[in-house]
Amino acid sequence: MAESRVSDELWNEFHQLVNMTSRELEEWLRTDSAGEVTEPAPEDTGHELGEHVVHILGKRRSDLTDDDIAAMERVVRRVRSQRGETPEPKAGDTHWRHNLMSVGHDPLRSL
Repeated sequence: MAESRVSDELWNEFHQLVNMTSRELEEWLRTDSAGEVTEPAPEDTGHELGEHVVHILGKRRSDLTDDDIAAMERVVRRVRSQRGETPEPKAGDTHWRHNLMSVGHDPLRSL
């Protein structure tokens, strides 16, 4: 089991930074990937890391795989590097916000 390799720090930080529910994230990924003419099938949204986050949110800690742990680390690094260390909600340009939302972090919500 991967549980012993998932530090409390990573587990807690991931779940703090991913402030969208799995349902919200799934809907966002579908909406964000939808073209003006047609919406893609739910399994074809094009946001691989975001889809992985949806699956992680549906798992218990004891069920995490090595790939899940690596994805959690990537999400934490990505959100921290793009957002900075400030925990306060802040507005940025639309592309910046949408990029963060594609991995489950809405910067306009409190952490």
